[in-house]
Order: sequence, then C-alpha cells, then structure tokens
Amino acid sequence: MLYSKTTPEQKRLALRGMLASGTIQQFPGAFNPLSARLIEEKGFPGVYISGAVLANDLGLPDIGLTTLTEVATRAGQIARMTELPCLVDADTGFGEPMNVARTIQELENAGLAGCHIEDQFNPKRCGHLDGKNVVDTDTAAKRIRAAADARRDPNFLIMARTDIRAVDGIKAAQERARALVEAGADAIFPEAMKDLSEFQAIRDAVDVPILANMTEFGKSDLFTVEQLQGVGVNIVIYPVTLLRIAMGAAERTLETIKATGTQEAQVENMLTRARLYDLVDYEAYNHFDTSVFNFQIPGLSR
Repeated sequence: MLYSKTTPEQKRLALRGMLASGTIQQFPGAFNPLSARLIEEKGFPGVYISGAVLANDLGLPDIGLTTLTEVATRAGQIARMTELPCLVDADTGFGEPMNVARTIQELENAGLAGCHIEDQFNPKRCGHLDGKNVVDTDTAAKRIRAAADARRDPNFLIMARTDIRAVDGIKAAQERARALVEAGADAIFPEAMKDLSEFQAIRDAVDVPILANMTEFGKSDLFTVEQLQGVGVNIVIYPVTLLRIAMGAAERTLETIKATGTQEAQVENMLTRARLYDLVDYEAYNHFDTSVFNFQIPGLSR
C-alpha cells in the first residue's frame, strides 16, 4: 500500500549483504513501478533499472539523451514501490566529475541502493552495439573517484561499468577493472563479455563483486545463473527482458484488434482485472476510506 516501508538505508545494507553472501543474485529489470512490485512478489532479491529502458520508454534511443532529472525521478518512482534494493544505470554520470558527484547525491535522495557509471564517451551507445568509444583510464577513474567522494551513505553501491573489452580486448578490460577498483569502485560491470572465460578473467583481476548483463540479442550468450556463479559472478541483470515481452504482447494485441475488430483472442493472455487489483493492493486502501473497495470485482477470471 502506497510506498515501501523499507528505508533506502536498509535497502543499501541489504544489497551489500547480498553481494557478500557468496550466492549469485538475480535482478530483473523493471520498466515501471508496477513491474518492480511484480519482481518483488515473484521472489527476486532486487530490481535493476536500465538506462536503455528509461530512454526507450520515452521513445528515445539509448545514446545519452536522458537527463539526470529524468533518470533520478523515474528511478525514484520505481524504487519507492518495492521493498527491494534497486540498482540504476547512471550512464556516464551525466557530465564531468562534478556532475557525477551531483548524480550520486540525487540518486541517494531518490532512494536508490546503488548505481553504475560507465567509461564511454558521450554520445554513448548500448553496450552490445559495435562502434563504441571509451575514455582513457584517467578520465574513467576520475568519474568513479568523484562518485565515491560524493556519496553520503557509505553503503550506497558505486559500480563501475567498463566497455573497453569491445574496443581493446579482454586484457585491457582486466587492467581497466583494476584501475576502477583502485579509484573507489565497490563492484565492476564488465560489459559485452564474449564467453564465460572472459567473466572468469575479470573475476581473476579484481576482488570486488562483478555483474553479468544477460540482455537478449546482445554479444553474450544467455548463460544460466549456475554457469555464471561457476565463474564467480555475484549479480546478474536482465535489463530489457520485461519491456521487450510487454511491448511484444502490446504489438500482437494491436495487430489482433486491427485485423479482427476485437481484442477477444488476446484476453486469455492478459493480466486479469482481479490480478491487477491484487498487485496494486487495491483492497488495502480501505484502511483510509471504506468507500474505496466496497464492490465485487465482476468476473474474477477477467
């Protein structure tokens, strides 16, 4: 009902505990606040908020067009609807080191448990596309150092993402990961790894938690959680999965309506009215006003 009871500070502690547990953590990507609640209900330990999803939801490509205000606002709306810790994609930090510092404090204020900051140039692009450009090690380290210096809650997780593997290879990715940890990164996100051996190479290079991105249609195969844990991965994200599924269903339903003049053939695939009301906890709002939920839901199967 309304927003989560777990404080941001408690969520950050929970995330730290997960990453130290020795068990890999699965964070599906939420594309709106209600999907975050569904992720929680299905028993996942945390929520990922993708920068690509936030951009795509606005009808924009993932090339750095979103602003700090847009990302912090939407990520905050998602985070406050779940008891789970939320990790958000902060792109390149939205500017120079001073901007990165402000980014961290805005995301803290919005209730996030942590974020990752990458080493691409602006305009950036999706990590699983060709033609990426990365900044030099000194610039990348300055971003992470600014982030670490700016946070007020020491448990706010600062993760460094590096895209250098696609540009200069896995050895360069190992070196970059070590430099980013030295600059203050609490965890490393090595983007677009080719195979499990490359995740293992990053694991061998650093002692902090590492993240695997299991995005569809990308550079990495869709490894199982058991395979990833076997090479030392601590957290796996599924950033765009729910958005892609939802938009695919929406497209099929629109095509059905256009072709047949009714949505009837797609009704069986929908979230029912009763299930939707349950997910938003409709009945609980009677605590404030008994006129809110004083009806029978017509057709519980619908």
